[in-house]
Amino acid sequence: MPLPPLNPQLSTSVNLWRLWKGLFSLSVLGALLLICNLIQSLSALLLPLSRRAVRVINRVVGGVWWSASDLFAVWWGIDVVRTGDDPPPKENAFLIANHQNMPDINTLFRLARHKGRIWDLKWFVKDIIKYVPGIGWGMVFLDCIFLKRDWKRDKPRLIKQLQRFEQEQIPIWTISFVEGTRITPRKHEQSVAYAEERGLTPLKHLLLPRTKGFTLTLDALRGHLDAVYDCTIGYAEEGVPTLWQWCRGDVQRVALHVRRFPIAELPEGEEALAEWLKERWREKDALLAHYYQEGCFPQG
Repeated sequence: MPLPPLNPQLSTSVNLWRLWKGLFSLSVLGALLLICNLIQSLSALLLPLSRRAVRVINRVVGGVWWSASDLFAVWWGIDVVRTGDDPPPKENAFLIANHQNMPDINTLFRLARHKGRIWDLKWFVKDIIKYVPGIGWGMVFLDCIFLKRDWKRDKPRLIKQLQRFEQEQIPIWTISFVEGTRITPRKHEQSVAYAEERGLTPLKHLLLPRTKGFTLTLDALRGHLDAVYDCTIGYAEEGVPTLWQWCRGDVQRVALHVRRFPIAELPEGEEALAEWLKERWREKDALLAHYYQEGCFPQG
């Protein structure tokens, strides 16, 4: 079952201190985001002259804001404990991860920053996000992939966007939460029922992965990617934090287990890739079971 929401029991003085930290973090990052949006908007004036120059400017702008977000987490003492494989720093990669709440994104910031690839993040996100001032507007300039969750409409747009990455040789760390949504008790119950109806193995700590977008992405980017990174994010049994709790520093430790799969070792074809992803999720479910029992991911 998914973990409950984090509900820390704090003294009044600690709560006030963390309230100040949260407000300070959001104020600084919010102001910086507005500046970033302004620079991004002005960069569009260069599109008739050089699309590459616009992309370079936005790459730097995005990396600065994402780095600042993670540095606040470092300053507030949020430790991301990483185990598993240690990816090389200059690969084009497709990251897949389980999804529990917004701080999953911040956890992956830490990995990307340590590997010098925070400038190259490309997220799969809901289409409605692009209309959100600040983050949404910024992601439009960063070639992020917006999906309407309507496969007939999403498929041609997705193919066009992915082809651009390869044709223009854009450095990428493309990130997808392939479960398609955050896990909740109700969604988990629905996922278990769906699995049982179709003779699939129900997962205890995850939702079944959605395979269409994953297989299409791998087929479209196979010549541009070096590896797939399977990232498993684990929170303490006290519960899963919200973004506000992350900004306050209520969560002190997050575990991140990374497994690297060279692209040459992945199977080809939609059915084979779909089964490959399902097997990774069965393994991920076992990893989380170990984490909740032992308090850490396996070291091997």
